[in-house]
Amino acid sequence: MKVPILYEDNHLLLVEKPRNIPVQEDSSRDLDLLTGLKQMIKIRDEKPGNVYLGLVHRLDRPVGGTMVFAKTSKAASRLSDMMRRHVIERQYLAVVHGVPKQKKNQLVDYLHKNSQKNQVAVVSSQHPKGKKAILNYQVLASREGFSLLAVQLETGRPHQIRVQLSAMGHAIYGDQKYGQKTSKVGQQIALWAKSLTLDHPIKKEPIYVQAKAPAEYPWNIWKQTK
Repeated sequence: MKVPILYEDNHLLLVEKPRNIPVQEDSSRDLDLLTGLKQMIKIRDEKPGNVYLGLVHRLDRPVGGTMVFAKTSKAASRLSDMMRRHVIERQYLAVVHGVPKQKKNQLVDYLHKNSQKNQVAVVSSQHPKGKKAILNYQVLASREGFSLLAVQLETGRPHQIRVQLSAMGHAIYGDQKYGQKTSKVGQQIALWAKSLTLDHPIKKEPIYVQAKAPAEYPWNIWKQTK
């Protein structure tokens, strides 16, 4: 597993997650990112015994881009708290079908996950198990029936971006789960974790990393997808 390292020190490991690889072990038994990174560190640094690597957030299996892992339990605890307080800024790019009426907007929905089906739905705010989900989007460009969106999360719900954009009427290109009416089997979902901005949990220094979106269709409709 070749994983680009975007930043690393004794406390943190920030990487570019490859697409179509699970973040942690799932029922497929395919090699997952967490296991692969531990193996990489163990071999590279000639570490005896088990390697500690804390998972503090996730990306859906088909989605690629920036992720942060903790290399110490102290960093893991502080990063988890930062995630809970929503002080880690996560920015995404998405190619959606159509052109949203509002070029810039905040979406507020309530989501409920069916764990058996691994599927999330928008529900009423009165739903007993509904969880509030907030994201902000901005249309960067529109062309050939698609729009390129910059998306910033304020909450971190499962499948949040995919569900909320689909519910808005603009499903993400290639989304097999929430865009079945517009996506074709075999298409790669056009959702990418562009960047992470955070204060180092130990050193308190600002960290910013980004990963360039894939240079393939539909991303290459636009010459620049930074």
